[in-house]
Amino acid sequence: MEIKKSPKSNLENFSKIFMQIGLVLALFITYVAIEKKTFDKTYGDLGSAVMNADMEEEIPITERVEPVKPKTPPPPAPEKIEIVEDEKEIEETVIESTETDESEAVEVEEIEEVEEVEEIEEDVSFMIIEDVPVFPGCKGNKAELKKCFSAKVQKHFGRKFDSELPNELGLSPGRKRVFIGFKIDKKGNIVNIQARAPHPKIKAEVVKVMKQLPKMKPGRQRGKPVGVKYSIPFTLIVE
Repeated sequence: MEIKKSPKSNLENFSKIFMQIGLVLALFITYVAIEKKTFDKTYGDLGSAVMNADMEEEIPITERVEPVKPKTPPPPAPEKIEIVEDEKEIEETVIESTETDESEAVEVEEIEEVEEVEEIEEDVSFMIIEDVPVFPGCKGNKAELKKCFSAKVQKHFGRKFDSELPNELGLSPGRKRVFIGFKIDKKGNIVNIQARAPHPKIKAEVVKVMKQLPKMKPGRQRGKPVGVKYSIPFTLIVE
């Protein structure tokens, strides 16, 4: 004989109702949690501090008291007054005049004449001289005179220098550099010739050629003739 369950004891019939009630409770609890208000903790009023009260300082009123200077008593009167008779002679002080008479001769110390020493200026470089030395035949402004001077010196060297000398000395073939320097003095003469060459004989030949340069018009600095230093390099080709 089978035992049948009572339809009232079957809880599956009420599962939907229980689920709905649970959802309603969950929503209600969530709503109450969201709507709950919280307040910050408040502390008792500590009072407001008045800063200006501490900063203010009572300044006492002072008055400057001038010291009382003691009054000096007047000088005592002379005890005896001396009366001078009219007949008594009184010596007078004679003040001599310092003015001189035009007729009197006045002694004047001799004035020594000092000769002006001419300032000795040092030699100036050809690149910065105010008025450059002028090679005979050159004309134009400062830049043109400089260019003409260098061209004339190179032409003179190329015409006077013995070009066969480097080949006769047995130097290795190629280009050889020669450096030449000299000075144009205050009178326009070529002095202090210096040379640096690959062989002593070439150096001697260079000095001999530079001594044959013509006399120049001297350079000027601040309107006065000065010595001018000039240097130029040359290239020799040895075959």
